[in-house]
Amino acid sequence: MLVVTRKAEESVIIADNIEITVLEVAKDRVKLGISAPKDIKIIRNELKHAQETNLDSSQAVSKDALAALLKNKEGQ
Repeated sequence: MLVVTRKAEESVIIADNIEITVLEVAKDRVKLGISAPKDIKIIRNELKHAQETNLDSSQAVSKDALAALLKNKEGQ
């Protein structure tokens, strides 16, 4: 991991086409601005983790179990 110290309005460049700028530094938060091409996907880490958890949960139920559950519900 590269660790870089930046002040407000300073930035770093990644791969010649992604710029991350420190917009504001407050007590316990840093506001970042990210300039990147539209084809570059940018997502917060906690959202990526939530997506992965949701995907894992949705795949945990087998198709057979789901079919049996639906069949059971239709019989009621």
